[in-house]
Amino acid sequence: MERRRLLKLGGITAGSVMGGAVLFSTAQNPAAASGATDPIGHHAGHEPAAGTRPVQPVRRFSRRMPVPRELAPESTRSGVDTYQIPIQPAQVEFLPGHPTPVRTYAGQFVGPTIRARTGRPVRINFTNQLDVPSNVHLHGGHTPASSDGYPMDIIDPGQSRTYDYPNKQQGATLWYHDHAHHLEAENVYFGLHGFYIIEDEAESDLGLPGGQYDVPIMLRDCKLDADGNLVFAGPPWERTTILANGVVAPHFPVAARKYRFRLLNSATNERTFRLTLGGAELTQIASDGGLLPTPVRRSEIVLGPAERAEVVIDFAEHPVGSKLVLYDVSGPVLRFDVTRTATDPSRVPARLRPLPALPPATVERDVVFKFDVSGASPVGLVNGVPYDPNRTDFRVKRGTTEIWRVRNDDVELAAPHTFHMHLEQFRVLDRDGAPPTPDDAGRKDTVFVAPGETVRIQVTFTDYLGRYVFHCHYLEHSSMGMMARMDIVE
Repeated sequence: MERRRLLKLGGITAGSVMGGAVLFSTAQNPAAASGATDPIGHHAGHEPAAGTRPVQPVRRFSRRMPVPRELAPESTRSGVDTYQIPIQPAQVEFLPGHPTPVRTYAGQFVGPTIRARTGRPVRINFTNQLDVPSNVHLHGGHTPASSDGYPMDIIDPGQSRTYDYPNKQQGATLWYHDHAHHLEAENVYFGLHGFYIIEDEAESDLGLPGGQYDVPIMLRDCKLDADGNLVFAGPPWERTTILANGVVAPHFPVAARKYRFRLLNSATNERTFRLTLGGAELTQIASDGGLLPTPVRRSEIVLGPAERAEVVIDFAEHPVGSKLVLYDVSGPVLRFDVTRTATDPSRVPARLRPLPALPPATVERDVVFKFDVSGASPVGLVNGVPYDPNRTDFRVKRGTTEIWRVRNDDVELAAPHTFHMHLEQFRVLDRDGAPPTPDDAGRKDTVFVAPGETVRIQVTFTDYLGRYVFHCHYLEHSSMGMMARMDIVE
């Protein structure tokens, strides 16, 4: 395929999966923890184009990784936590001394974190102060259709919209982001993303690390020009700068005790992260939809776009003064600095939360992702057709349990996809008939599907009626049509 058409596809070939991240100890790579000055945004084999100014050097680990601010409700009347969040332009400094225009929730590049409680409703009024339309989707949320962020339910500039989240689901790390059709990839890339964490009583009683030792970390990539501006145009494999909570190559001081890290591959439109701890074990306790049945010792965790994993790292195993580095193929991403001792009453119990039994499925469906590249511009297809908001693709009866076979037919393009379903969490049954991988464990709402692969999932549709969507969560793919509508009916 000629280069022009590849660029129109947004880089959906091998560049889409380039860039696994690796956590490793500085003992294995002392140079990585030294804080040397490197040009941010450089991959071996991907040199800057001739005649362009290189991105200015940034001293690694010179800035502390921030923890996204938690937003307090403006009102708690009638048992409902109410928030007001403006969608507004702001400026941040990815490169020192270079303010960068971004699109934000409440002026923060990683939007303010909402901490909700199971069974306690949240109401958020979003006001769009941008000059482009917006929309808000609570990713992983079990919400009524009117508050799900249907792609055509946009908030025009100067307008407001109220979203009601009943939080009738177990504790989990969710996130909220823009979902305005044809603008979703651009709006999220420029900063419309934030954490939404649901907590429940059963989870609170387990004694897991909490408070300041419960840290959400958003991993994403971007491309910066020499003036520090975000560059959206061009193929995604040129987005070689990695951000941790919105900061390039930060450090994060930790105490010698256990921490709970909520890892989210959020605004990365096209990158899959591969996380390890230098050959040592990570303890995974949760996935997209909440706690696993038991902690799982793992040497590697893979996160496709929009997937989450919660891990516990015990820094008590490392003496004060130790430095552990989150590393990507493009260079170090984040350094943990063990700076002090601390008491640690937390624990990781042997049992977390059992998964419910899978009820019998009564319906089976096929979902096929594929690009049509026969025309002047590529078009994303689901089951052979592009997204039409006025067409119902699947009609699903409330209360039924279904098995969906999700297949990626983009073998020739070698284009990976991630399948995301709105409204309900699902369980992964198998991959090409083989058992699911450890990355498929627990309740999921997003799952990676490699070229030529078929992933079977099982889902029960519970209480809400109305129109919802499912789509590829490589957001540039969904914006090009790789999305479909399902109507939940009586």
